[in-house]
Amino acid sequence: MKILVMNAGSSSQKSCLYEVDSALPHEAPRPLWQAHADWTKEKGQVELKVKTSTGKEHTSKLKPGSHGQVVKQLLQTLWQGEARVINSPAEITLVGHRVVHGGPHYQKSVWITREVKQTIDRLKSFAPLHNPANLEGIQAIEELMGDVPQIACFDTAFHSSLPPHSAIYPLPYDLYEQGIRRYGFHGISHQYCSRRASEVLQRDAQSLRLVSCHLGNGCSLAAIQDGKSIETTMGFTPLEGLMMGTRSGTIDASILFYLQREHGYDTDHLETLLNKQSGLRGISGISGDVRQVMEEAQHNERAQLAMDIYVYRLRYFIGAMVAVLGGLDALLFTGGVGENSAEIRARACAGFPYLHLKLDQQKNNASPVDTDIASFDSAVRVLVVHTEEDWEIARDCWHLAQQEPAHLAQTHSVQARHHND
Repeated sequence: MKILVMNAGSSSQKSCLYEVDSALPHEAPRPLWQAHADWTKEKGQVELKVKTSTGKEHTSKLKPGSHGQVVKQLLQTLWQGEARVINSPAEITLVGHRVVHGGPHYQKSVWITREVKQTIDRLKSFAPLHNPANLEGIQAIEELMGDVPQIACFDTAFHSSLPPHSAIYPLPYDLYEQGIRRYGFHGISHQYCSRRASEVLQRDAQSLRLVSCHLGNGCSLAAIQDGKSIETTMGFTPLEGLMMGTRSGTIDASILFYLQREHGYDTDHLETLLNKQSGLRGISGISGDVRQVMEEAQHNERAQLAMDIYVYRLRYFIGAMVAVLGGLDALLFTGGVGENSAEIRARACAGFPYLHLKLDQQKNNASPVDTDIASFDSAVRVLVVHTEEDWEIARDCWHLAQQEPAHLAQTHSVQARHHND
C-alpha cells in the first residue's frame, strides 16, 4: 500500500510517500519520496526540494501560482524526472491530508466526500491561512489522480476529548452553540509524541500522565491522560496560550478594546499585531527565531527579556497542565525548538524541583532523539521526541483503510475504470 501524505501550510507544502505492508512498522519508516515547496525564500519564485530514499535529490525554482498549481508541479516529480519513484499516479493507494481545523464536526480522520469538502470550506473563517490551502491540495489530487481515495486528518481531532469544563469559554452559552469554543491545535504531533513516549518508556499509554510540549515557531502544550488530551494551551485559534515566535499567546482581551478606542486600531491591524508582530519578535525587536534571540540575549537586554518571558510562560503553563493531571509521569519536548534547544529544556525543567524532576545534563546537551534525558533518580521522566506528523497521518489512513476495506475497494474500482478509459 502506497500512502501519499499532504501537509499544507499557509506558505509551504510538504509531501511524503510511504509504502506500508500488511502490518505497520514499529517505528516511522523513511519515506520513499519527500518534497517541500516554500513560498517564503525568494520573492517571485517558489523553491522546490525533492529527495528519495535512494539518495536522489532534485531542487528547482517554480513560477509562483496558486497553491493548487504549485502542488500539481510538486506531485508530478513523483512519476516524472530524476527523482521519480513510481511509474504513474495509479500506483498510489491512498492520499492523507493534514487539515488544520475540523471545527466541532470531526473528532477523527474521515474519508473525504463532497460534504466533507464543503465543511472544510465553511471552516475557513476559523483557519483562513490553512483550510483554503488544505482544500486546494485535495482539489489538486482530484484533478491529477481522479478518484484515488482521500482522507482528512484534522489537527483539532486529538483535542476533541477535552472535557466541557475545558472546552467551553466563560462567555454566553449561545456563542458556544455557534461553535466558539476551545479546539486546540498541533493535535497530530501531540498524538504521535504521546504514543512514541509510551514506546520509549515501555509503558502502557493508558497508565501515563504526560505533558507534551510542541515548541516551534508556533507553540502549544497538551496534558494527556489515558492516551487522551484533557487540556491544551491553544484554543479557538492557535493564538491562545504560550508566547511564540511572532504570536503573543494569552493576553488580557481588554488591551484590544483600549487600542481600538485610544489608538484607532482596526481589526486587521490588531490581527497583524497579535499574530505577526508580538511574541519573541515583538519583545526582542530582533526576530521571532529562538536561535537568533538566544544568541543576541548574551549582550542585548531586550533579547534577554524576551527569553525570560518565553521560559516563564512555558513553566507557567506546564505547571497548569500538571495541576490538571494531578501529577506527572513524563514531560515531552518536540518541535524545532523542543528537539534542538538544550537551554530551553534545561531552563523549563529547572522550575520543577518540587516534582523531583532532574535532568541528566550530559544527555540533555546532546539533544538525543526519542530518548529519556532525565537522571536515573528523577521522579519524572523527560523525553526528547522527534515528531513525525506525516507518518502519523499515514498511520491514520492505514487504520481507516483496515476498518473500512470495502470503501477502499469500491473507490479503487472506479479509479481503475477511469484509468483504463
